[in-house]
Amino acid sequence: MKFSNEHPIYLQIKNDVYYRICKGKLRPGDRLSSVRDYAIEVGVNPNTVQRTYSDMEREGIVEKRRGQGSYVTEDSGAIQRLRTQMAVEQVQLFYSSMTQMGFTDEEIVDQVQCVMKEGGTS
Repeated sequence: MKFSNEHPIYLQIKNDVYYRICKGKLRPGDRLSSVRDYAIEVGVNPNTVQRTYSDMEREGIVEKRRGQGSYVTEDSGAIQRLRTQMAVEQVQLFYSSMTQMGFTDEEIVDQVQCVMKEGGTS
């Protein structure tokens, strides 16, 4: 995983895990890598991964099972809320970028519909 300087590393790791959950690569009940293993895998301090896991646990997306590790929640409502939250964030970023370039709402909708008709390819 390659990190940018724009956001703290723990947030980038959290977003990566959340994207994998939203895409279905990590499913409800799947075990996450141990803090130590994940830290080695992405090349960061284990404390950074621990902070990430703790944040995800507080948000209800990850459940810690004593002596067994951390798992993706099996609460489908929590996962659906995560998917909705991430979708809204992406749409807000897109909309903000398009309006900053001077596009009107109607032009933005036209562009989205055009891309959708083409199957997302340019």
